[in-house]
Amino acid sequence: MPEIRKIRDRYYISTTSSMLDPHRLILKDGDLFGVFDRYGDIHQVGRNEQGLYYGGTRFLSAWSLKINGLRPLFLSSNVDEDDILLSVDLTNPDMRQGNGTVRRSSLHIMRSKVIYANHCHEYLRIKNFSEEAAELRLEVFMDADFMDIFEVRGVKRRKRGMVHEPEYGRRGMRFVYEGLDGIKRMTSITSSRRPAAVRDKTMIFNMRLGPDSVEEIYFRITCIEGRGQRGDTDFESSLSMMQKRRAREKKECAYIYTSNEQFNESIKRGISDMNMMLTNTGNGVYPYGGVPWYSTPFGRDGIITALEFLWVNPSMARDVLRYLARHQGRKVDRERLEEPGKIVHEMRRGEMANLGEIPFRVYYGSVDATPLFLILASEYWKRTGDIDFINHIWRNIEEALAWIDRYGDVDSDGFVEYVPDEDGLVNQGWRDSWDAVFHKDGSLVKGGIALCEVQAYVYAAKRGIGELAGRLGMEEMAHRLFREAEDLKERFDRYFWDEGLGSYVLALDGQKRPCRVVGSTAGHALFTGIAKTERAKRLAQTLMSDGLFSGWGIRTIATDEVRYNPMSYHNGSIWPHDNAIIACGLASYGFKREMLRVFSAVFDASLFMEFQRLPELFCGFHRRKGMPPTLYPAACSPQTWASGSLILMLQASLGLSFEADMKRVIFRQPILPEFLNHIHIRNLKVTPGRELDLLLRRYGDDVTVEILGKPDDVSVVIEK
Repeated sequence: MPEIRKIRDRYYISTTSSMLDPHRLILKDGDLFGVFDRYGDIHQVGRNEQGLYYGGTRFLSAWSLKINGLRPLFLSSNVDEDDILLSVDLTNPDMRQGNGTVRRSSLHIMRSKVIYANHCHEYLRIKNFSEEAAELRLEVFMDADFMDIFEVRGVKRRKRGMVHEPEYGRRGMRFVYEGLDGIKRMTSITSSRRPAAVRDKTMIFNMRLGPDSVEEIYFRITCIEGRGQRGDTDFESSLSMMQKRRAREKKECAYIYTSNEQFNESIKRGISDMNMMLTNTGNGVYPYGGVPWYSTPFGRDGIITALEFLWVNPSMARDVLRYLARHQGRKVDRERLEEPGKIVHEMRRGEMANLGEIPFRVYYGSVDATPLFLILASEYWKRTGDIDFINHIWRNIEEALAWIDRYGDVDSDGFVEYVPDEDGLVNQGWRDSWDAVFHKDGSLVKGGIALCEVQAYVYAAKRGIGELAGRLGMEEMAHRLFREAEDLKERFDRYFWDEGLGSYVLALDGQKRPCRVVGSTAGHALFTGIAKTERAKRLAQTLMSDGLFSGWGIRTIATDEVRYNPMSYHNGSIWPHDNAIIACGLASYGFKREMLRVFSAVFDASLFMEFQRLPELFCGFHRRKGMPPTLYPAACSPQTWASGSLILMLQASLGLSFEADMKRVIFRQPILPEFLNHIHIRNLKVTPGRELDLLLRRYGDDVTVEILGKPDDVSVVIEK
């Protein structure tokens, strides 16, 4: 996804230091998210990313706890499996007290945090387990720099607004920033207990804890933008409301339980992360991209996430389609790259977006979001049979198709291209780093760029909408779209297949010269079905070769390419969502063994990740015995299309598809990896009110499907 680099480094995510501590604690609700260290503190160290962010601005840049002038000792920390409650356990170091000391580990210090709406609540509880009283001076330091997220990422600004001196009150303080965009932003911090002093951005509490006694303090941090909401929720009510909401969200999803507890944890975390990233936009919920850099709507990311989770939670796809239809391009705007029918790439809040210092407030710079929108629409219909909603967005579908032919095909050669945007994104596919598209000799591509995977998406889009048109009685339109798809398939094979590489080329440049580079995006041709059968076997072999397959997954480009760098963002790294798409494609062409290798590799990688949470990407080094995968220093985690990767690969493994209008669920050649002996799937919605309860068991290479619960009018088909 990271879109961001203008002419090599203007929008690049600056990484001047490693994470001093890779253990991060993340909470999010709506447009508010927090990045904390393992102590529950916020410090500007390492990559400078910690903080409390609201609407694209950092509202809290420091939050640290000291006891008698010392930092507590760390015991443990975690975020619960629903991504709601952050918990930290600390204790005291040896501390002087008069003529004596408070021995270390005498005190248990518990910190809990929850984020709800525009509030971050913290509950602090201190219990004395010693036999002697303890005199304590508790200091809580806080600060707010109100930096735009792009400033945090390293973009330098010529001028900033005014940060006022803190305003102190009896129970807290307030930070105020007047932005150059005319918006006043404010961070209000209050304490349930009156401090002994409030000064120098610090609350000071004096307390005496007798043996076995407990002291408690609640803090509320409220982020206010303009005339935005203030609210008065407390810790307990916020926690309760978040738990009730998450329970409702879980009911929207199929329940998956397997014989492998570690896989269960990875799946649960993926679903919880997806639910955490879902944000109420006023037009339904939308899965924001990722924390910390992409906590905002992205067209491509939302669509791919919805496709990954479609079989377990089809309602999210409807909301994604509705949101993108509402923000579909209506006019030609060269600055925003908007064109009639085009699907938006990215929408940003924040001071720099409001002032036009970055081009991403409402930005249409992606070449693939529009055909992907059409793919999601057709797949949503197959999954749900919801023809009423399809009729509701049919005009948007027709406009997206018109964009492909009129604006997407820049030079009328039958392929969809993009022209690099000198003020925004140079590259506009999912591999959108400035150096991601190049020739065999490493030279960068110029002119109208036709990406391999984009042609594949257009093929699937036209076939999918053609099928929909046929069901709606639009026979002429259906025949036209099928014919156009088959013509594209022939041209694609002629221009993109390279027998010497055993792969489709990365792209065509402005002069129609092929970029003879072996990369993972060729595997997307399998996902969409544009690959001819006689090419598929050779391509599968290439994808699973040592040059691309690392043992942890498939790299974005092969190891013998000039620009290969396993530590780069797009030129040799491993992206879980990319691997999930490829795995799905391998399975659809019957390469189930190859699919299982990819599935198993990515699952193995998840076992080494914090909270078993797959990050946006990780480095593409070859798998070494006894060693974990190598982390990428600026990866988003959680990241929504990474969170759905194992979900999509499980679907590919099961060969699971739907014909909801016929009330039919199909398992085509199901196969399970060795790490799964059985899978129990409950609450698998076919149509509203019709749910399945299934148990699948592996017997060697065979998989049986036992129906534990099924409506009479729903059929389950197993094809072997």
